[in-house]
Amino acid sequence: MALCFVIKIDFWFAEYKLSTESVTSLEISIPQVLNPITMTTRLCFFAFIVISLVSSERLVAQEYHLIKKTVIGGEGGWDYLTVDEKARKLYVSHSTKVEVLSADTHEKLGTISPLEGVHGIILIPDAGRGLTTNGRANTVTLFDLKTLEKIADLPTGKNPDAGLYDHFSKRVFVFNHSGTSATAIDPFEGKVVGEVELGGAAIEAGVSDGKRTIYVNSEDTNEVIVFDPKTLKVKTRWSIAPGEEPTGIALDTKTKRLFSVCHNGMMIVVNTDNGKIVTTVPIGKGVDGVIFDPTTQLIISSNGEGSLSVIKEVSADEYKVIQTVTTERGARTIAFDPKTHHVFVSTAQYGDTPAATTENPNPRPPVVPGTFMVLEYGVK
Repeated sequence: MALCFVIKIDFWFAEYKLSTESVTSLEISIPQVLNPITMTTRLCFFAFIVISLVSSERLVAQEYHLIKKTVIGGEGGWDYLTVDEKARKLYVSHSTKVEVLSADTHEKLGTISPLEGVHGIILIPDAGRGLTTNGRANTVTLFDLKTLEKIADLPTGKNPDAGLYDHFSKRVFVFNHSGTSATAIDPFEGKVVGEVELGGAAIEAGVSDGKRTIYVNSEDTNEVIVFDPKTLKVKTRWSIAPGEEPTGIALDTKTKRLFSVCHNGMMIVVNTDNGKIVTTVPIGKGVDGVIFDPTTQLIISSNGEGSLSVIKEVSADEYKVIQTVTTERGARTIAFDPKTHHVFVSTAQYGDTPAATTENPNPRPPVVPGTFMVLEYGVK
């Protein structure tokens, strides 16, 4: 991938051009003769700028590939994954438990169990606690981040699914997929503090801007719902048509761009100042997750068809698909490690799809027991 930077700083009376195929060559043109001491100082400072640019751009120039595959085994379904960047732990939902692995080696560190249909894991390091969302029990389980021991179960709406911790309000918001609400929880006190009535019938993932606004996907109405985490009131609703069945969501707070990934194979980019659609970007099928890396300006969606769509945010209004990474069928959710810039997905192997019957006209292929796995992708 060819990259080119031109940096012009008027008070230096110089123009610097970085032109490279592998970010290794440098051309400098000086239109005026400068004092040698001044020149040395300025070039040292410029070298620092170049090194910073190169470090960031190398992550973009190189392609994502499989770093490590770990078979955990066991039976049952899966949903979200979460990385604890500082503690170096990876939390993986797996049917009736959460598998806790080392984010660096994939060594198993423990489990949180038993749980009834666990979906998501939300971490609150400031409280030393985490929560799991338990879809079949209509509860969340509060647990200790160090010991992984359960602290308490709290009630939610119907089928709690995705969730997030909002630093502004210091509350956890659990999105009740089959209900019409988000449950607000004080993780420090360990209690439910309210509900946000969202409407719709299939609430998906949300994201916070850290400044008193939370955005959440409504899968059945093809909308992004915007609400206040302090007042628990809906501010507005934005249609994201032509996007259909939005699931995962991410946000660039600097450019004020929201990324909502949809089941009809597109990512919708929304301007959070006005709710207007900026553009659409093609992605893979069966998406259920997306992350944004602010360092590399990359957006990565995890697609159940067995792929990652890697998209470069060229500017606030321009986006390019730069890579499609082959993963494994069923790897539909994603977790991001800010330290390594790696991403994790989970899935299992599938058997043959049975023949359709009157009772089951759309059969699904069975999961092969003992094949549940975690896949880690990154650049070297």
